[in-house]
Amino acid sequence: MTTLWDTTGSEVVKALAAERRAAGALAFGLALTLVAVVDEKNVSEAEGAATLAASAHPCRLLIVVRRQIDAPHPRLDAEVSIGGRLGPGEAVVMRMSGRLALHAESVVLPLLAPDAPVVTWWHDEPPTRIAYDPLGVFADRRVTDVTAAADPLAALHQRATDFVPGDTDLAWTRLTPWRTLLAAAFDQLNDRPDHVVVQAGPANPSAQLFAGWLRNRLGVPVTVEESGRRPEITAVVVHLGGERLAITRTDARSATISRSGFPDRVLPLAARGLGDLLAEELRRIDDDDVFAETLGTWSDLPDLATRPPHREHIWRDPMAVATAAAGGPTTVAGGPTTVAGGPTTVAGGPTTVAVPAGAGAGSGAPSSSPPPGAPQPGNGSAGSSGAAPGLGSATGLGAARPTGSTRDDGADGA
Repeated sequence: MTTLWDTTGSEVVKALAAERRAAGALAFGLALTLVAVVDEKNVSEAEGAATLAASAHPCRLLIVVRRQIDAPHPRLDAEVSIGGRLGPGEAVVMRMSGRLALHAESVVLPLLAPDAPVVTWWHDEPPTRIAYDPLGVFADRRVTDVTAAADPLAALHQRATDFVPGDTDLAWTRLTPWRTLLAAAFDQLNDRPDHVVVQAGPANPSAQLFAGWLRNRLGVPVTVEESGRRPEITAVVVHLGGERLAITRTDARSATISRSGFPDRVLPLAARGLGDLLAEELRRIDDDDVFAETLGTWSDLPDLATRPPHREHIWRDPMAVATAAAGGPTTVAGGPTTVAGGPTTVAGGPTTVAVPAGAGAGSGAPSSSPPPGAPQPGNGSAGSSGAAPGLGSATGLGAARPTGSTRDDGADGA
């Protein structure tokens, strides 16, 4: 393992190359690059989950820790390892402070594994718009978790509004065991359901997606009922004329399937950890069309799966947004860009740069030119600035690869 303090992006690239030479054959056979974006307080949890996922899917793990963006001097600290505490693969943990944290792509892009897809995972509250974060723009797949937001249901609505093929959320991944059990139970049913009731804790985004999936697949009314203070889904009840089919969680490892006229059965329904959820999302790199249809049905936004697989990076300075909201002009540290209070404008005009298609394939070339004062790509230094058939198709997936470009919208918080 190599630890670098107050270093540059170029030195991180050299350290990784040295570790690869020392590790020999262990450094090859990478299936993808996993970029984990995390806050300092959640680093340990993110490292554990990413290590578990990487053990199932050989990948280059890049953990980006953004902290103290208001620090007066940008700084980069890095830890580079192969076959160390973060699993058998290649791993780089980068802690970025000051203005460098807003331009993490300048360090990350040269580290992407060549000719391999890129998955970006936010282990924190999701960005309001993925386009605000270039680490999401160049990724082939983007994984968020709305349960980390202060208002999970509002965040889920925003994910639908901002959806592009290739997006997914761990609130959907948590439903896989429930969908599997219910789809299997429908294989023995001949009657069409009248309506369905999902019981869960308050403001549970997985329960809302469960309802959207059932409504999309069965075409019947679905009600979500609150069932006490426990946050997870506790039961799903399907009414079929005079009959009733119910799956009820009995403990953290099992559930009971009840059906009118048949004895109860106990089947496994284990609660999965964060690493297992992330590993499931890394199994397929193509788009999840079923998730898109489910999210569209729940949010009443049709045709999400047919949206163009393209995002345009929007430069947004969170410090400038906060200052503009306070109503006072400010000069952003790290460069000559001046943000005016009141109507949000940025001196110097917009900056538009093309991101080549398939940037996630790891060409090693930067995909964007940062705004004034930003560190240059590759350097990133502190000193550089039916009923049943419908359910049975729950795991169908599609394919598309995103491209993107960059534009400077100043402090536009729309």
